[in-house]
Amino acid sequence: MIVACETEKILETFFKKLKKARQRILFLDYDGTLAPFRTERDKAVPYPGVTERLEQIIASGKTRLIIISGRWSKDLKPLLKLKKYPEIWGCHGAERLYPDNNYELVALEEKIIKGLVDADEWARSEGLDRYYEKKPTSLAFHWRGQDKTVIENIREKVLNHWRQTAKNSGLVLHEFDGGIELRARGIDKGEAVKTILDEVGPKAVLAYLGDDITDEDAFAALAERGLRVLVRSEQRATKADIRLEPPEELLQFLDDWLKASK
Repeated sequence: MIVACETEKILETFFKKLKKARQRILFLDYDGTLAPFRTERDKAVPYPGVTERLEQIIASGKTRLIIISGRWSKDLKPLLKLKKYPEIWGCHGAERLYPDNNYELVALEEKIIKGLVDADEWARSEGLDRYYEKKPTSLAFHWRGQDKTVIENIREKVLNHWRQTAKNSGLVLHEFDGGIELRARGIDKGEAVKTILDEVGPKAVLAYLGDDITDEDAFAALAERGLRVLVRSEQRATKADIRLEPPEELLQFLDDWLKASK
């Protein structure tokens, strides 16, 4: 449980350390962290002031900024609208888009591809495709903003079918705030963080900001290596070290990051 009175002390200690660091890494989730949730997902733009601060952090050249999102990177970039883009890990880390536009996507086994195809065909046959998002390595149903009865009906129908699909194909079901996803095993934000940790030295100062259950994998992977920040209005069980309320406390964190990394 995060104790509010300890947050200020933790942040003060962290930013003193960040100021002295030679290598700084800032991991950021998108939906719910940099941007408020929207039922119309293509309109979920960042909180006012976020884009400007991200551009300053990138332009300073003193922070390796990495966005790790459940979204497909091609859908995320138009929402960010940055002059210069940082490194982006999309689809929960299945894809890696470098600042120079070099691109990597994990290779999937044939049975996993077949499982995703079968799940996609089933959803379409049931007339449910308007509720879900199709990505290179997963399918995700989104029901945020729907009537409670509609949500319960979709969730029950999807779980009943996708459980069997997952069992037969090596896929895994992941529930998140406002939906459920069928994803290849071994792909999560924690694995993305582990990859970065293997690339950097032990003296790098790091922080990860996220809001969702899917960010808990990243918090676990970061462990004692860096600051784990839950960006959320309401408290919940988490591995994070502190909680910040968006957007004011999020913006203050980004301002303090800029100040400490001058």
